[in-house]
Amino acid sequence: MKNIKHYLIILLCLQTFVVAAQQNFDKLDVFQDSLINITKAIYSTPNDEVKTASNGKFIKTLVEALKQTNSYNYNFDSLKNVSVVKSSDQVFRIISWYLPFENGTYRYFGTIQMNNRGGLKLYPLIDQTENISDANMITNNQKWYGARYYEVIPIISSGKQPYYVLLGWKGNTAESTKKVIEILSFDRDNVNFGMPVFDGKELKGKNRVIFEYNKQNAMVLKTDKKAGLIVFDHLAPFDPEMVGKFQFYGSDGNTDAFKVIGGRLKLQENVVINNDANANDALYADPAKNIKPIRKF
Repeated sequence: MKNIKHYLIILLCLQTFVVAAQQNFDKLDVFQDSLINITKAIYSTPNDEVKTASNGKFIKTLVEALKQTNSYNYNFDSLKNVSVVKSSDQVFRIISWYLPFENGTYRYFGTIQMNNRGGLKLYPLIDQTENISDANMITNNQKWYGARYYEVIPIISSGKQPYYVLLGWKGNTAESTKKVIEILSFDRDNVNFGMPVFDGKELKGKNRVIFEYNKQNAMVLKTDKKAGLIVFDHLAPFDPEMVGKFQFYGSDGNTDAFKVIGGRLKLQENVVINNDANANDALYADPAKNIKPIRKF
């Protein structure tokens, strides 16, 4: 009889918790609707001043939403212009977005929300790209090399402080786009961006890796979990005379990668990624073999 009463009390507590969590999510649904309306105002106007003012309202509303109990577990998945990515170890998540301006440049905004049961703990991210004279310098959340992050990869090496690899998109100017491999680490209550963990040709002392290429082109930078790699297109100038002029760079058809070895990111050049079989494979022409595709109708 005592056991039955004990289980009933546990069940009642669980039901109360579920109801409270759902009520908080209902409140967060309302906040998300407000945020969606604000983003429509932001991206529907070409006027920089109006856009910036609306973004200020967006930030205030987002902070109020994050103050709600259990907000860490709310995905904000209807906010299409905002990236929300969690670390797989559930330590934190990063919320990031950008404003495009009339002159073709961008400014980035975001925050790191810690998975903190003791209350809301945020690290606001302040984009200082234009004030960072050396893009390789180690920075913090108050002096952030802004980007819109879309992947977080935890790197844990025995006996060493864990760090995280962030993959980010960084619209740059009217002529070029950037992508970034950023390194995030925590030191007590401090947030650090950048760490010399890269090994390979011309990578000694690199605290982050930045790719820049022609704005009209696309670049792959992603994890390949099956291969255990961070893979990316190898960039090269369209013409040998354009070396160093990154607005004229694009993928040359080769793929490079980073592999985690001993807690460091080791460069692997010209890797071959074996994708799963696809019905369209017969239409693909391998540039290395210089053969034409066989078209099947």
